[in-house]
Amino acid sequence: MRRSLKSKLEVSGIYLVVLIMFCVILYPLLWAISISLNPGTSMFSAKLIPDNWSLEHYKWLFNDPRSDYVLWYKNTLIVAVCNALASVILVGLTAFAFSRYKFAGRNKSLYAVMLMQIFPVLMGMVAIYLLLNLVGLLDTFAGLIIFYAVGGLPMNVFLVKGYMDTIPRDLDESAKMDGAGHLRILTKILFPLIRPILAVVALFTFMAPFMDFLTPRIILRSPEKFTVALGLFSFINDKFGNNFTIFAAGTILIALPIAIVFLFLQRYLITGLAEGGTKG
Repeated sequence: MRRSLKSKLEVSGIYLVVLIMFCVILYPLLWAISISLNPGTSMFSAKLIPDNWSLEHYKWLFNDPRSDYVLWYKNTLIVAVCNALASVILVGLTAFAFSRYKFAGRNKSLYAVMLMQIFPVLMGMVAIYLLLNLVGLLDTFAGLIIFYAVGGLPMNVFLVKGYMDTIPRDLDESAKMDGAGHLRILTKILFPLIRPILAVVALFTFMAPFMDFLTPRIILRSPEKFTVALGLFSFINDKFGNNFTIFAAGTILIALPIAIVFLFLQRYLITGLAEGGTKG
């Protein structure tokens, strides 16, 4: 009886914590949705349940000639997709080298990668700005994608390397005996087994351009190249005044591609876990 009561209390405590966290996350989300449905432009006069709700702000984003929201959205999608693909490839190759090979300077390189995680990337923004300007990549999508892909490399490499280290090396040796080369081992043997962690890397790197404001603000200069986070700032800055309702509508729409990518990668995540448990 005591054990059963203790188990029920533990389960109840877990559900209580989950419920509290759910409310903490849901409350600001509901306010953002309600602000986007409120008429007018002010955030302070908005109500959680609008009296006369409408979709006028969403229509304005796509139909008004003064709005470049569709262009910003397109730019962000291009950067996000390229960043996710580049990051997965770079992280996969780098983690494979650190996990499966022994070479001169390997341990020192790992220490260097670990050290890079201690310092925030923004500490080197001045140097990065000057370097991108020197090579002609300032105010370009390529420069922004390179910054995102390389900036997230240290942490992602450690994540993927740690996951790859759990896969037995016997699989590599068996493939080598069958005549498989290094690239074939990586693509045919290891990649299917590390799909769960690669899905995590792809999701987070896809999300970064949608969430980041400061980096595009430094690298991009032309309004036609703005990302959605940088463009939305103009709605509460000097261009349109304090138009918080349109700003809220634009931020809500940011969640759509992220949710779609999450649902798409979730299938590969579950499949990869199942295959890894079977083959490992």
